[in-house]
Parts: sequence; C-alpha cells; structure tokens
Amino acid sequence: MNKMAILDYIKTNRMRIALCVGSALLLILSFPGFDLGFLAWFALVPFLIAIHDTTPKEGFKLAYLTGFIFFLGSIYWLHYVSIIGLIILVCCLSFYFGLFGLFAARAMKEERFFIILLPAAWAAIEYLRATLLTGFGWNLLGYSQYKFLSLIQIADTTGAYGVSFLVVMINCAVFSILLQNRRKMLHSSIATFICLAAVLSYGHIRLNEEKRDLNQLRVSVVQGNIPQHRKWDLNFRDEIMDRYEMLSREAAKDNPDLIIWPETSAPGYLPDEEDIFRRIRGLVRDLKVPILLGAPTLDDEGIRFYNSAILMPKEGEAIQQHDKLHRVPFGEYIPFEKYLNWLRDLIPIEIGDFSAGSEFTIFSLQEKPVKFGVLICFEDIFPGLVRRFVKKGSVIIVNITNDAWFMKTSAPYQHAQASVFRAVENRVNVIRSANTGLSCFITPEGEITKRVERRGEPIFIAGFETESIFTPNRHRETPYTRFGDIFAFLSIFVSIGYLSKLLRTFSH
Repeated sequence: MNKMAILDYIKTNRMRIALCVGSALLLILSFPGFDLGFLAWFALVPFLIAIHDTTPKEGFKLAYLTGFIFFLGSIYWLHYVSIIGLIILVCCLSFYFGLFGLFAARAMKEERFFIILLPAAWAAIEYLRATLLTGFGWNLLGYSQYKFLSLIQIADTTGAYGVSFLVVMINCAVFSILLQNRRKMLHSSIATFICLAAVLSYGHIRLNEEKRDLNQLRVSVVQGNIPQHRKWDLNFRDEIMDRYEMLSREAAKDNPDLIIWPETSAPGYLPDEEDIFRRIRGLVRDLKVPILLGAPTLDDEGIRFYNSAILMPKEGEAIQQHDKLHRVPFGEYIPFEKYLNWLRDLIPIEIGDFSAGSEFTIFSLQEKPVKFGVLICFEDIFPGLVRRFVKKGSVIIVNITNDAWFMKTSAPYQHAQASVFRAVENRVNVIRSANTGLSCFITPEGEITKRVERRGEPIFIAGFETESIFTPNRHRETPYTRFGDIFAFLSIFVSIGYLSKLLRTFSH
C-alpha cells in the first residue's frame, strides 16, 4: 500500500479515533507501570498521522481524546483519593493536550519547520501544565526516558523539557519518514539525527567526567511501610514508633552519619507531643546519629499547622526545622477556598488545613561539611523549588514522602522518575525516603544506585538501606541551576512567534 492509499484510508473519523487511542495506549506503556520508555520515541506517530490534514478545531478534539485516555490510564491511582477529583483533573490536563493538537494541526502544514515547531510547542505546553495555577508536572514526556542516562544528561542545561522536545522531534521524524515526500523526509531526518547525536555525545562526556575532591557522607534511609489507615490511629502509635526505632537501630550498625525517616513518620505533633518527642530524642542519644524525620508541627501560637521536616541532632546541637512550601491542593488545603470550599463534601478523605512554609531552609550536620535541602511529598516534581535549594548551597536534595495513599500502583515509581531529573538538572545527589516506597539513592547523573527492597520488590515492604554519598568540596552550578527554564521560555517564544506570523498572514 503506497502513501496516498494510506492517507485515504485514515481520513475516516473512526480511523482517526483509533489512531489517537493507539497513541494514548503507547504513551501509557512508556511510563512506570509498564516502563517501556523506548515506546515514547514513536508513541505520538499515530496521533500525528490522525491530525496531519485536519483543521485546528478537529486537531484539538482528537488531541483532547488522546490526552484524556493517557492521563486516565497513567494517573488512575488517584481514584484511591477521589474518583470525582480524578475525573476533574484528567479533564483539565487533557486541555493541554488539546492545545498541542490545535497548534500541531496547523504547524504540520509548514514544509520546513514543523520538525522544530511541534517539539517547541510540546515543551512550551508542558511548562505551562507544570506551572499554571498550582501546577501538575507529572509524567512529562521526557520523564519516560529516565533509564536512558546518556539521553537525559542534557537536562542539566534544558531541564526535563529539553528531553521532551527531543522525544517529540524523533516522533516527528518517524512521521515524516512514513508519510511525507522525500525532500521533507530528508530535512526532518537530518535535523533529528544532528540533535540526537549532539545530545548523546554530550551525555557520554558527562557520564565519563572525572570527579575530584569529594566529601563522603553515609546515609541510611528507613522505609516504615505504615498503612495509611493506621498512620493517625492512636491505637497504633506505639507500634509505629517501635517499627521506626527497630529499623533505625539496625541501620545504625552500618555506621551512618545520618538516618532519614519518611514524611509524617512521627505519629504526632512535634515537639508538642512530648512522649513522642522524648522517645525520638532518646533514640538519637542512644545511636549517636542524627535523625531527619517528617512530622506535623504547630506555630508558636498553636494556630497554624505545617507539614515539616525536622533534624533531630545529637546532644548539644540545635533542632533544625523546614516547613513544606508547596502544599497538595485538595489534600493539604483547598485552593481558592472562598469559591471551592464546597468541594470538601465531594472528596472522601479529610482535607487538611496546613499552611505553607516561607523559608528555603538549608540543613547542616556539625561533623560533616555537607548542606542539604528537603522536599516534602510531591515537591520534587517542581524543578524551580529544587533550583532554589541548590542556589542557596544544598549539595544534596532529600525527598521525604508518603505515597501510601495510592496502594500498590505505578504512583511511587512515577514519583521517583521525577527525582531522577531533579538530580541531573542540578548535578546533585537525591535521597528519597518514602513510607511505603520507593526509597532510593540517585546519583547526580540520574542513576538509581540502591533502593530499599525485598526480593526485588521496592514498595509496601519495611526496611532500610545505607549508601555512601559523595559530594564535591565546591559545587558548580549547572546552566539549568543558574538560568532555570530558559529552554522552556525559548520554546514559548518560538511558539508565540509562529502564531504571530499566522495572525499577520490572516490579517493581510
């Protein structure tokens, strides 16, 4: 069947819809859950075939359908929190896919520049999705490549959006080979080959770079595996503390410089609930190892609640505390509460009234020349937060989290892949301590070196793992750390420039 026959065959609405469903399924398979990241290189091809000769309006509809299926199939685990919330969020996120379809349906008619325009639009729209309103930068297309270390090193310059750009570019090249004429195909293939070769070469150089003047820090991460329904049940407080104490005593045999517990691992407010506070203080005194842990806290007036990280130091040192900056909407607070407070009745879990912290606290250890910042819960999906911590002197990023809400699903694996990119973007070690997993150590190159697991299973098991972390005496800022999302801004500029050109053309 020649190209013209293929084009005639796919012009029916039924076939276009089938192609979009195919793309959505391939995208779902590209992310953890199935973790077939290589599928992302051509997952968008059926979608591009479906919209290549449509109007922008039709492109929006087909893209919205693709996005709806993709998000429903990849963040399905939110139904454990709220089915209504899941549907509303999927409908909102699909709108961003629709915007891409609206843009792509017109831009694909450009003979020479679609190979740049489409990836730029995708990167621009991903940035908007990750930042507008409260932002939800979950499962960015580039994240699917987290295992391909040579490919993702470019993130230290472009951020994850640059990797997404490259993946879309490869999809466009495959589409061009399948359906475009020889001249267009050559333009697309050559441009993609040059970009891919440059990215892989850069990745090879960075992965083989010699490291000097390194400080060593031994860290143990503890994974308590406390079921969500037991975490705040007063009948299980002693059992929870017994488990963390037992695991910490075992971890201390590895001679760590620091032990890390997950988000809200302390089953009560600290330091207000003195029985818990004294028990943790006593454990630190016995082990002679500081413990970083998560706990709810109150301000001095007892009015504001915070989701906090607390460093319990050895005797004679001051306690250090950091309050979570970016709260979970509809979990820790109601955004635009004046207008949306009625949603409390529709969400089956109790919504907290936590306040947001205001300081980027940098933790330090008295006996080690190492500074680190702490991200709580899903804060590691916000690259801007990590940049701020690194610019303030952090050479290690710690993520303490509790993903027990989402049971044995793909959620903790998808969460961990975001941390891989935060490590590469800023060239820092990332340490994750998660209540039910995935707890692990990630190098500045994005390699997961160790994780808490039992018989290969890293989630919903209790345990600990110890690793030696190496940090430079002087941390060099990456281009991404220094300049931020300049690549995303450039993508927005290119997209707006093209739209401006269209408007000028139509006005004439």
